[in-house]
Formats: sequence, structure tokens, C-alpha cells
Amino acid sequence: FSSLAVGKARYGLMLREDGMVYDDGTTSRLAEDHYFLTTTTAKAGPVMQHLEFCRQVLFPHLDVQLTSVSDQWAQFSIAGPKTRDLLREIVDPAEDLSNEGFPFMGAREVSLRGGNKARLFRISFSGEMAFEISVPARYGDALVRNLMLAGKQFGVTPYGTEALGAMRIEKGHVAGPEIDGRTTLDDLGLGRMAGKHTGFVGDVLRRRPAFQAPDRQRLVGLECIEEGKRLRSGAILFLPGEKPYGHGRGRVTSVTFSPERGHYVGLALLAGDVASEGSEVVAVYPMKAETVRARIVSPVFLDPQGERLHG
Repeated sequence: FSSLAVGKARYGLMLREDGMVYDDGTTSRLAEDHYFLTTTTAKAGPVMQHLEFCRQVLFPHLDVQLTSVSDQWAQFSIAGPKTRDLLREIVDPAEDLSNEGFPFMGAREVSLRGGNKARLFRISFSGEMAFEISVPARYGDALVRNLMLAGKQFGVTPYGTEALGAMRIEKGHVAGPEIDGRTTLDDLGLGRMAGKHTGFVGDVLRRRPAFQAPDRQRLVGLECIEEGKRLRSGAILFLPGEKPYGHGRGRVTSVTFSPERGHYVGLALLAGDVASEGSEVVAVYPMKAETVRARIVSPVFLDPQGERLHG
């Protein structure tokens, strides 16, 4: 991340030494020698342990210190087309929140009305135009109350992990069900993010021939094409006409009802030699004796050009 400019954030992935994806998150450069790293909720502790292992064992010559600050900060995501309108109610009017003044993946300290400071990050897991605002933990309760009060005029409403999960699936963002310790960057369609000129942990072993095989499972999108039926996470995928037996050609990893599509959609890992967009597969869920026909589509169901993100 030496090329990351101060005031910018970058999405990244961490690999295990065997080339499998371990976790993902964002890294923001707050100063020349100060980085702020986020992880998934479940991997916060393990990632910290892994970073310490790398610092002490793999790269002991580096002059770097690691500190977990999870308990020191309260961070809130504000998402939707009126995000800027709400932020302008609590942020000092002198702060420029426009696209030009605060572009996507920007990260910097801002002043709030009343004089307190906050960290503001223009990042989005929901796929909508969004900011995340972070304050010292002791101010967290006051901030969220002020956000809800100031947001009444804009129709603000809290949203939880179920809603966030639905939005991230519609956007094709991977999470724990896809990053399950058995997938590589290429499996997830993220191989383009790998550094080409500098080595990194897991870079050599992720290129093993078995990981490049044509029938290696890859991330795809699925949409249910049978009215009144639904996809289920964990369903096993087969080709039409195949006898449902064994591990099939792949599996459904994440499912949600898409209000914008009007039917169930999902993410799946499917053998690359049959993962052709527009083709059909059969999703079999033995626990409920359900069989559903689904169409293979792009894993990005909404806003493929990112117009909402950059709005």
C-alpha cells in the first residue's frame, strides 16, 4: 500500500500462505505513516493475530507497529441518495462533500458542527452512494442520535445486517459464505487485484495448476426462473437432466429476495466449464426435497457501472 495516497482508501484482500483468500477489507491512509485497516467482523481477531505473525516472523526487519482500535471507535454507515444531505446537517459547512471534494474511496478527518472531529470514509458495502463516519467510542451514542434526529426530514431509517446482506448480494460483493477458506482470488473474479510487480503472501501457491483448471468452481450469479419458488443457500447445483448425486457442479453460497428484481437471486460457486451466462442449472436442496431451476447471470445484479456509488 505504499502507492496509496494520503486521504485515500483501497479495498484489498488477505491471502493465506496456501493461496486461499483469508479475509477482505479496506485500508485507508490517514497520514504518511498512519494506516487504518478494517476487516470482516468474524475475522477481526484472527487477522490481527496473522498480521502480528507476519510482522514478527515473516518480516521482522520492517519498522511497523500494529494496534487494534476496534473498541476505541464507533463507526456508522450512512447509505442512499440523500447521504450527503444528511451529512451536511452534522458536518461543518466548510467541509466539501461533493464528488470533486470528496471522491469515492476518499478518507480524511473532518470537523463536526460543535467542533468535534470525526473520520469520514467514502466507502460502500451496500452498493449505494455511502459514507462511513467514525468517532471516538464515547461519542458514538450521541452521534447516532444526532444522525437520526437530523435525518427525519430525509426519511432516514436504520438498517441492519439482513438488509445489508440483501444489498451486498444484489451488488455481487463477496462475504463470509464466499470467502470460506476454499476460494482463491480467481475463483471470486478478483484476480485482477493481485499485484503484478511485487510478491505477496500466497502469491506463488495461488497459481497452482489445480487452481487454474477449467472445471474449477467460479463465482456466478443465479436468478430463480420458477415463479413462486425460491433459491436456498447451500443448495447443490446440477445441469438439467443430471441425476442429483454427490457434490454436483457447485453450490449456492448466498441468497436473498431482490425487491428490485422481484424474485430470488443468489451467488454461487459453479464449475467454470459449465458456468456460461444464460444457461440453466438445477438447484437441489435435499433437506426440504426442493428442486428449483435457475439461470446463470452476472454476479452483479444491480448498477454494474457503479453509477450509484459515484452519485
